Parts: sequence; C-alpha cells; structure tokens
Amino acid sequence: MNYAVAVNSMLSLLLVVVGGQGQKPDEKPFDDADFVAKAASGGMHEVELGKIAMTQAKNDDVKKFAEMMVTDHGKANDELKKAAKEAGVNVPDKMSEEDQKEVDKFKDYKGTNFDQDYMKHMLSDHEKDVALFKRASKEAKNPKIKDFATKTLPIVQAHLDQARKIQPK
Repeated sequence: MNYAVAVNSMLSLLLVVVGGQGQKPDEKPFDDADFVAKAASGGMHEVELGKIAMTQAKNDDVKKFAEMMVTDHGKANDELKKAAKEAGVNVPDKMSEEDQKEVDKFKDYKGTNFDQDYMKHMLSDHEKDVALFKRASKEAKNPKIKDFATKTLPIVQAHLDQARKIQPK
C-alpha cells in the first residue's frame, strides 16, 4: 500500500471514529429539532390510536392500555411542548404523514382482530420510541430536551413492557 492510500485510510477511519461519536454508519447525527418533531408526532399518534382503541377494543387489558396511552402521551405531549419552547425548538401541530396513515388505518379498521393488530403496532411503535428516547437522553444538545427525554424514557419503557405482556387472543 502506498503512503497516500495509507494516510487517506487513516483519515477516513479517524473521521468515522471522531465524527460519528458511536453512531451507526447509516445513522444521521442527533438533532434536537428532529427528535422534538418525531416525539411530538409519535405522541399525537399514540393519543389518537388510544382513543380509537378505547372504543373498538374488545379485551379489557387492551382498553386499559389504550386509556394509559391517551393519559400518559397526552401529558408527555404537554411536557414536550414546554421543554421545546424553553429550548427554542418548534413543535409540529400535526403528526407526520406516516403516523397519520396508521391512525387512519385503525380508524377505518378492516381486519379481523383489532386488539391483536393494535397491540402488535404498539409493541413495534414503543420499541422504536425507546430507542429514540434513549438516544435523546444521551445525545440531545439542549438540557431541556435532554431532561425531557430522560424523564420520559422510563414511561415509554413501561409502555413497551406492558405491550409485551398483553397478547389478546
């Protein structure tokens, strides 16, 4: 290997190690505003799906879970708005297109087992949320955003744990 190739290889490695700060190769650097947008959309999504599930679910455990989603995510949404305002970060007033499509799917539910499909979605959703909030609790630049993520993470983790326990037939 010639000298120039060796130097370029070392510089590339150094940029990955230093610039990446432990992130995965396909992962963007953490951005507070992006986190706020995802958390706000996700929160609104959980509340709306919870309202739908409170009326459409058959299983009492699923209905209780849905009620918990409405209550906990409603409160978290308010706390996120406050933290974001103090951090000077805008909070979207509507959910992302992807989250809205999920809400519409459950609003116009055509499947055969609402409870099972809802809980499967909640499981998947909260797995992503836990990863997002863990990352924000470590990498958020603004202390208000970092505090919100750190404070909310155990609640989101508890939702994930509860979703794993509920397996309606």
